Amino acid sequence: MRVIATLVPILGITFIDILGFSILIPILPFYAQHFGASDTEIGVLFATFAACQFVAGPIWGNVSDRIGRKGVLIVSQAGATIGWTMLAFAPTLLWVFIARMVEGFSGGNIGVTQAYVADRVPPSERARAFSYIGASFSAGLVLGPAAGGFLLGRFGYTLPFLLAAALQVVTLLLTVFFLPESVAERGEKTSVPSLRDIPRCFADPRVSPVLVQKLSYSLGLFAWFSVFALVLQKQLHFTAQSTSYTFAIFGLIGVALQLFAVGSVTDAVGNRAASNIGFASMVAFFASIPFVHSLPSLLATIVLFSIGLSLSNATIAALLSDAAPKGAQGTVLSVGDSMQSISGIIMPAIATSVLAYYGSLWTAAISFFFVSIALALGVAAQARRATEPAS
Repeated sequence: MRVIATLVPILGITFIDILGFSILIPILPFYAQHFGASDTEIGVLFATFAACQFVAGPIWGNVSDRIGRKGVLIVSQAGATIGWTMLAFAPTLLWVFIARMVEGFSGGNIGVTQAYVADRVPPSERARAFSYIGASFSAGLVLGPAAGGFLLGRFGYTLPFLLAAALQVVTLLLTVFFLPESVAERGEKTSVPSLRDIPRCFADPRVSPVLVQKLSYSLGLFAWFSVFALVLQKQLHFTAQSTSYTFAIFGLIGVALQLFAVGSVTDAVGNRAASNIGFASMVAFFASIPFVHSLPSLLATIVLFSIGLSLSNATIAALLSDAAPKGAQGTVLSVGDSMQSISGIIMPAIATSVLAYYGSLWTAAISFFFVSIALALGVAAQARRATEPAS
């Protein structure tokens, strides 16, 4: 409870932020199809946003180490407001691409939010704290897709995107007036790296192995995120509305796991073992998804995916935060977030093209392969730690 009390402002802001963002996730592929986009072009749309975040994310993370988290979060929220408003009134597919670029270049708030959490809690509590942030994400995923599906079915595409933009304005105001700065309180602005030092994260012997693992995990994850709605459409004949409701169920399961299970698991077995349990659950999910052709089987696999995602996201962030040099939390965590951006650049077009030409089996095999690598790296790291002499 003490950790929750410390993080109440950022948890509330994160919830509202993701509530708006999650309205977009299941609708965007269908919105692009509305303008005549092919499956491959939908993949390129996801990749464009990720490319912009890849460039901007580490820079914003480094800036947050030097000037504070609050200012960077304000920039990100303002950019999202503009981007989603542009989406609401997009006349062409090109306009949709430009809107996603605006949001991507102003983004980077995930790494900065994680750095804010790392500033506010001690290392022993970070996995639990990150799980609470994940619960805020998942809670937004419960209501956002459901609201988006409801509004889409009755009013078309414009109103869901306007609601997302309005919610982003709410987060902007909450950040400006209610979020305390974290970096200044801890006095960490004196030893932060410069922008030229960002690439050195990849040479840091403590940071780089976790970055490699996160990259592999993210490659599998983003291959799946870009085709999730399309796979449901092909295998279960889901519409945009039913896909939105599926995301809501996924989010509800995630809330329960991250509030009541992740902290207990990490306390019992540690961050590294818990992350391996998460990766193993996701490997099982990707192995089973090609055989899902009914609602009960879909719900069963969603539970596996929720367990994997809840454990992996919280523990990888905690491992990366623990490895970061003092004063460089924002830089390191945002570089870690850029692993997701790299994956978002590479994988959507590949995954959507494989789905179009070869079907769900081979598409799921891509994610299975990369998450299996992440699992193998985690098991090897756990084995190495078990053989190290106690300090």
